[in-house]
Amino acid sequence: MITLRKAKEQDLSVIADIAERTWPLTYGDIISSEQLRYMLDRMYNHAELLLQLEKGHTFLILSNDMIDIGFAGFSADENESNVYKLHKLYVLPDAHGGGFGKFLINEVVDQVRKAGGAYLQLNVNRANKAKDFYERMGFRVKETVDIDIGNGYYMNDYVMEIAL
Repeated sequence: MITLRKAKEQDLSVIADIAERTWPLTYGDIISSEQLRYMLDRMYNHAELLLQLEKGHTFLILSNDMIDIGFAGFSADENESNVYKLHKLYVLPDAHGGGFGKFLINEVVDQVRKAGGAYLQLNVNRANKAKDFYERMGFRVKETVDIDIGNGYYMNDYVMEIAL
């Protein structure tokens, strides 16, 4: 049975654990192991996730048969009204193909619509096969960006968007 819950501070370790178990398979062929470790340490430490929660990010944790298998994180865009940003969406690799990512995206879209959002945007690495998934969900490439994340590393992304 699929369940969804809004994450609280005590759930941040679940989010970090899913990221730790997902990122090596998702990004291992795209970025160096050093950059992967740098990004995980920077983006998924407890203090950073807590700061995001305190700034109004919503984290949804997806469970199947009472086992946490995925999450999504989103928030209103700080610079554009009626625009929301999907910051994170990951499902454990052994659960891929089960419709869980689609379930999470649909839930985020529903919540953003209810909050008055007109657009949902996300960034995806240009070499990440998840781009195809997002296109099937209705997202289109808006622009190409290279984001300096420090330590000599860049995120080479597409910004994708869907009108709600």
